[in-house]
Amino acid sequence: MTFAEGCGVRGPDTAGFAEAVARAAEADVCVAVLGDRAGLFGRGTSGEGCDVADLRLPGVQGELLDALVATGVPVVLVLLTGRPYALGRWHGRLGAAVQAFFPGEEGGPAVAGVLSGRVNPSGRLPVSVPRAPGGQPWTYLQPPLGLAGEVSSLDPTPLYPFGHGRSYTTFAWEDFTGDEGDGVTEIGTDGSYDLSLTVRNTGDRAGAEVVQLYLHDPVASVTRPDVRLTGYRRLELAPGESRRLTFRFHADLSCFTDRTGARVVEPGALELRLGPSSAEVRHTARLRLTGPVRAVGSERTLRCEVEESETG
Repeated sequence: MTFAEGCGVRGPDTAGFAEAVARAAEADVCVAVLGDRAGLFGRGTSGEGCDVADLRLPGVQGELLDALVATGVPVVLVLLTGRPYALGRWHGRLGAAVQAFFPGEEGGPAVAGVLSGRVNPSGRLPVSVPRAPGGQPWTYLQPPLGLAGEVSSLDPTPLYPFGHGRSYTTFAWEDFTGDEGDGVTEIGTDGSYDLSLTVRNTGDRAGAEVVQLYLHDPVASVTRPDVRLTGYRRLELAPGESRRLTFRFHADLSCFTDRTGARVVEPGALELRLGPSSAEVRHTARLRLTGPVRAVGSERTLRCEVEESETG
């Protein structure tokens, strides 16, 4: 294992590029560790008062990464940052990307475990990673007008969406029970609905899959997020092992604050989406809530219960 600094966190100095490129060209794999320096009031690149005009990597780090990728050696990017940076410039050109944010005192061993394979990564993004420095996605809870479309010349679609993550193994989602296709199930504004599926580890090593349930409310009396996470379950599975999951969706989970300030469940169409991220939908169930608008209080259902069982 060899090491070269390449460049500092910020600043224009590229004097270390040549050595870094030379060491990378000799290697089987290059691990490029880039990112931020924590600080306050402009003394760092991330932290209180350390704002940025766009989401390019600080300093000349982007140019260093370009030079390392140009060697043709597989490059694994490790980002130690306080914010997500735009990575679309290197999409499809990296061997892998590890977004570690600021991982703390035990961050070194944790990142080493992921890079070496001792740890099978199972983290999921709590934010979006933008594609371009200028076309920045906001929170994944954006309303429909916040998506790519004719209302803006910028495309805010993230490179990696909320909920995205990868693993060293693979998983199959099987035997979904729900009204996929054109079927619509009617339930009352005080009713509930179950969705079930089996998750199987189809790889050759243990790993964890995170099954995520999102709610899409196409029409409401106030603007609603395009999708909203309403339930999830993290499953740790050995190779070949499977588990059956049942998500128990209650109509209360679709409630929102209306124009009068009341918390209500409205009748109308809903769509439940199961997927490994907010942008990838594996299964869909279409519901129609029937009955009157129902006001809910502190006794409302706040969690989507998930039942886990063994498979035969």
